[in-house]
Amino acid sequence: MTSSTVKARAAGTKWAWGSLLVALPLVAWTALAVHYQLRPFGVWVYAIPLVMLALQVWVSFMGRGRAWAVLAIIVALVALGWAQVRPLQNRDWAPELSRGVVADIQGSTVHLSNVRDFRWHTRDDGDPRWIDQTVNLDQLKTVDFISTVWASPHIAHTMVSFGFADGQYVVFSAEIRREKHEKFSEIGGFFKQFELVLIGATEEDIVKLRTHARGEDVSIFPLTMTPEQKKALFLSYVGLGNELAVKPRFYQTITTNCTTVIWRLARTVEKRLPMDWRILLSGHTQDYLYDLGVIKNDRPLPDIKAKAHVTEKARSLAPDAPYSQSIRQDLT
Repeated sequence: MTSSTVKARAAGTKWAWGSLLVALPLVAWTALAVHYQLRPFGVWVYAIPLVMLALQVWVSFMGRGRAWAVLAIIVALVALGWAQVRPLQNRDWAPELSRGVVADIQGSTVHLSNVRDFRWHTRDDGDPRWIDQTVNLDQLKTVDFISTVWASPHIAHTMVSFGFADGQYVVFSAEIRREKHEKFSEIGGFFKQFELVLIGATEEDIVKLRTHARGEDVSIFPLTMTPEQKKALFLSYVGLGNELAVKPRFYQTITTNCTTVIWRLARTVEKRLPMDWRILLSGHTQDYLYDLGVIKNDRPLPDIKAKAHVTEKARSLAPDAPYSQSIRQDLT
């Protein structure tokens, strides 16, 4: 055997084993995808990534060409299978996530259906109630950014509330659409575990749930927007609700979550709105809005944040106090 042949075989072996190194991350990703998508079918599904790995190891001994050809086939099959995982409307949803808000728009009058108005006894137990609301966009007075923190101050759930001259408030919240048996998982959100739902709700439901039943740290930040911007942002939300009713989509932990949805909708109002790391670390999104002037920045941000906390104020209210109006006292 000549030295050139030995070198050629060594190079071929190197490239063949290189295909195995490339395959390892794919196998790991497939294992997680199987876990979050196929585990209800039984433990046998975990054999899929093991077979992939065993096959790639086996062909790695057969030379560079076969190793990379098999890897290409595996990549194609995984991609094809993943493309078949599509969002659905007809799952056995958790009751509070069973309906997404939809709207019928007639000029300045917007009729909202499937507005949630539960009365919560505990964080997981509430009296189901879905209502209709009719609002007049010419009476839209306020837009508030709501941030609610339950653990790390760097991560928050974010919502937007619209207030009207007749005293109505409508809150929009982009949320994971869990099934009855499911629990939230950040990792599962990367693997199409949850659909996305736009909840439209009263503040007596969705904000009070967090100030009372969950005991979260809720902050409300009034936004400085022109009347035209307020209307456009409201319409972008109801437009999303109508779209999801026709064509569901998946929640994604990084790219399609409560705050990135707000950012995308806001860009329909102001297309030059830049992306920022504080969109992803949602506990800091109010800082981003302050820097942009969307939250009035005529005072230091710490002063604004101190006044924005409403949980203690809400919990001290009398049962018959007007919730939305009372928690907004002394916000500005």
